[in-house]
Amino acid sequence: MAQAQHADWVAEIADRVVAEGTRRAPGAPIVCASGISPSGPIHLGNLREIMVPHLVADEIRRRGLACRHLLSWDDYDRLRKVPADVPEAFAEHVGRPLTSVPDPFGCHENWAEHFKAPLRRALAEIGVVVEEISQTRMYESGAYRSQILTAMRQRAEIDAVLRRYRTADGTADDQADGEYYPYRPYCATCGRDSTTIASYDDETTKLSYTCAFGHSGSFELAEPARGKLAWKVDWPMRWAYEGVTMEPAGVDHSSPGSSFTVGSHLVREVFGGEAPFHFPYSFVGTPGAAKMSGSRGGAPTPADALAILEAPILRWLYARRKPNQSITVAFDQEVGRLYDEWDALGRRVAAGTAKASDAAAHARSVATTAAVLPRTPRTVPFRTLASIADITGGDERQMLRILNDVAGDGPASGLEEFQPRLDRARNWVSGYVPAQERTQVRSEPDTAGLAALSDAQRQAIRILLDGLDEHWSLPALTALVYGVPKLQSGLPIDSPPTPELKLAQREFFALLYRLLLGRDTGPRLPTLLLSLGKARIRALLPV
Repeated sequence: MAQAQHADWVAEIADRVVAEGTRRAPGAPIVCASGISPSGPIHLGNLREIMVPHLVADEIRRRGLACRHLLSWDDYDRLRKVPADVPEAFAEHVGRPLTSVPDPFGCHENWAEHFKAPLRRALAEIGVVVEEISQTRMYESGAYRSQILTAMRQRAEIDAVLRRYRTADGTADDQADGEYYPYRPYCATCGRDSTTIASYDDETTKLSYTCAFGHSGSFELAEPARGKLAWKVDWPMRWAYEGVTMEPAGVDHSSPGSSFTVGSHLVREVFGGEAPFHFPYSFVGTPGAAKMSGSRGGAPTPADALAILEAPILRWLYARRKPNQSITVAFDQEVGRLYDEWDALGRRVAAGTAKASDAAAHARSVATTAAVLPRTPRTVPFRTLASIADITGGDERQMLRILNDVAGDGPASGLEEFQPRLDRARNWVSGYVPAQERTQVRSEPDTAGLAALSDAQRQAIRILLDGLDEHWSLPALTALVYGVPKLQSGLPIDSPPTPELKLAQREFFALLYRLLLGRDTGPRLPTLLLSLGKARIRALLPV
């Protein structure tokens, strides 16, 4: 096999999926699958469930092969609990299908649609195209009727497999007492799944149940009915029904005795299908939490990420890491570092010096087989944009003035040339920089601070002021502010720094921050000086 096919993990997995698809059904479309429950906000950890199959499916399409990427919405799952930001009255809906629970915020058709909508928008923005399957529609339309009847006929075999892998605490997807049934009806009276099957006749398919809320009912399972298979039975049933070639899952579903292990037996022994090519992917976490949890709330969503990250960078977070590697997402100062890494990779790719795996991840991040993702026409470092947005307070006229000094390549006609990155930087400053860390420039000179300056400090400031006209650009100002202590020591401005010079530089920077901002730290000094303008700098530093 050619080495180029193994440039990155995506290509390597695609090789194996194509081989598996060819073995199973030569010439048929390859099927990659994802599954998401819209029970609450869909966070960046959930997004990996979609991104891993998406990247593989897109690689398969790049090879000219037909490939479907299915997204099963588990919207027929029960509402398990009421989140903290939802009125307590919604507790009456616990146990009902997510599509039968009203949207607590009143803006969508039901609970499930409320949480699907933001993910759909995010997927469109990052170039992910999927075939959506509503499990509510599939179950209530009768699409799975034959599979449900098969599962009920073979309930003893299913129970035996579940017993083989039942967890140590006795937990299993079945009823604790009495005969095991792999299906649970929703009560026709209250709509909840708090039901227990009292009897079932394989010949007539008549099913009788009681409900924990005092109701009872019966129906023929061969006719349209409201209910669903237990999760560990439902998953392999879908593999067989949809002909899934590949479906990864989180490590919690992939350990020995887990849902995938059980499903691998059931898909063969009950549904006459094959388990998909499968591999685990690791968790996505935030600083201080190895795994995001939607149930705890507050986990960042794709929409949150896209407010501060350009779409290709969000794709890159998933493309650059092998599935068995964890991903940590931080929205603090690490955002600037992430943008710096992305920009540096782009330069290496353009120069032809990037490693094959890095170049492949970059290519998968900026485009899919269907579209090239939008990118900022004029690239300015994110940290610089954030400093400009912070310092100017969002004044667009001032921002354009500074950006024309910073960007080079001639003056820009408008801020749109720096979009969407500029808006991402503005969002980051307003949403993630604490108020006490925002830049507040003095309106008047610090008379007490200026009066207390030593002769050496006054000399350093004069060297800075004398050099402004000659060094009025971002690179030149950077050289100047770092060079003042060198010039003051009688050294050339481009002298290599020594430990003593580095200490003098830090002290000089802190002095300027105190005189201009009233604190010892702040945004990068060259950007701050550009934003203030020469006249205002001289007005605030009258030495």
